[in-house]
Amino acid sequence: MLSQLPLKTFLGALLLAFPTLFSIVNPLGSSLIFREVTQDRSPSERRYLAGRVSIYTACLLIGSIWIGALVLAFFGISIGALRVAGGLVVTVSAWSLLMEPERHEDRKVADTAPQHGDPEDVAFFPLTMPLTAGAGTIAIAIALASQQPADDLGRLSYLAGASTAVLTIAALVWVCYTWSDHVIALLGARGARIVSRLTAFILLCVGIQIISTGLANLATTILPTIRP
Repeated sequence: MLSQLPLKTFLGALLLAFPTLFSIVNPLGSSLIFREVTQDRSPSERRYLAGRVSIYTACLLIGSIWIGALVLAFFGISIGALRVAGGLVVTVSAWSLLMEPERHEDRKVADTAPQHGDPEDVAFFPLTMPLTAGAGTIAIAIALASQQPADDLGRLSYLAGASTAVLTIAALVWVCYTWSDHVIALLGARGARIVSRLTAFILLCVGIQIISTGLANLATTILPTIRP
């Protein structure tokens, strides 16, 4: 459970953030779509796009984790409320991935119809957003930010661990997109869907635990105010 993870440590944050982000980014499944929408491009162009998408994904998610919680705090949203809302987003996304992965894949394919022209023009949109790191992924990154400890040293360790998880995910995106032909040959659509469902279940458990942690935070804040 999240409450048992040492979130004040680099390793604890890494163990929380990596499976959560892997579940929603799903580099294996997304690489199949990447290959489909770039099938008219040369291998060198696909390698270039894979590198750019991995860099943009890392910047987008690290920015969401480091800045997202600060922006919400600026509007006076408490950590408890942020955790409950973030947990709900994680849970709903995980449930959709778990029960209807085909619809999720079809939506990505529709949003990333085969693109032509300069590779740089399509590297960020639509290949990074929404194919690799869409609005749901950013929301989950912000939800992860809500788990950071209150003390400065613990927060720094947590952010370093979460950022390392993001860089690892970005590296996996680069590997899977660059060698998407091999991923298709190894797994196929059915194998990638099985992996997606397994990781979606982990994401569902993480989302529920984030909600429970947020409810506990809200309870400790609200209960003292209603006691006689």
